[in-house]
Amino acid sequence: MKSWNKLSAGLSFLAVCVSAAALSFSSEAWAAQKKALKCESGVGDLIVAGAGEQEEISLLGGHVVGIDPGHQGSWVDMSEQEPNGPGSSEYKAKCTTGTTGRFTGVPEYELNLDISLALRDELVSRGYQVIMTREDNDAAISNAERARKVSEEGGEIYVRIHANGSDDTSVKGALGMSPSPENPYVSYLYKDSYRLTECILNQYCEATGFQNLGIQYYDNMTGINWSSVPVTILEMGFMTNEAEDYAMQDTQTQEKMVQGIADGIDSYFAAQSGQ
Repeated sequence: MKSWNKLSAGLSFLAVCVSAAALSFSSEAWAAQKKALKCESGVGDLIVAGAGEQEEISLLGGHVVGIDPGHQGSWVDMSEQEPNGPGSSEYKAKCTTGTTGRFTGVPEYELNLDISLALRDELVSRGYQVIMTREDNDAAISNAERARKVSEEGGEIYVRIHANGSDDTSVKGALGMSPSPENPYVSYLYKDSYRLTECILNQYCEATGFQNLGIQYYDNMTGINWSSVPVTILEMGFMTNEAEDYAMQDTQTQEKMVQGIADGIDSYFAAQSGQ
């Protein structure tokens, strides 16, 4: 009888463990599925742990993400030219310094780097591996070299972080850039690049409250044309608009910017795993 009691207790314990594991799996799978759905529609709800609750750890980590903080310091001479794409007869400057906050005076290359470094840390905390094309403003690395670096070091996606500018100070909002289906160099990346752009832009705008200006096709961007993995450019907001210029320098807004981009990357990989 004692042996039977021990066996019965063991079976009961095993059943509890299996039930708990199944519950954990279904909960985790549902969380991943919700993020994948938001990639397509830009709507839905994500449960965020409140104070004192256990922080949700992304199950989509382990992937390798390339991050490019757009531009570099204004003192770095990158005026020498390089082909616009593999085998191209069109040449462009290796890199430019970008725009400047019209109201804050902060240069774009500085904002891009600040957000990119914070994004790196956030992605690492979620279990991702991250490749940075630059980690300071002194880097003299061209747009083509940045794209090749991400590919050569095993990046699965290439996320380029930028901010926008306009002669019209009333223009505001965030937009994404992606290669078109007719891109002469990377047309085969069109579908996945579009999905990556859509995922990041939707989540970013939801997190920040910035207007979603949609996705634009660009086939003349060296950093896109030299990529061999899905690639996107996120134009985070307009540094020539007073509200967005100041907002993008606000600590709390920057945290939302980073969370939105990271959630978009989660969404992309969740959607890919569901194909």
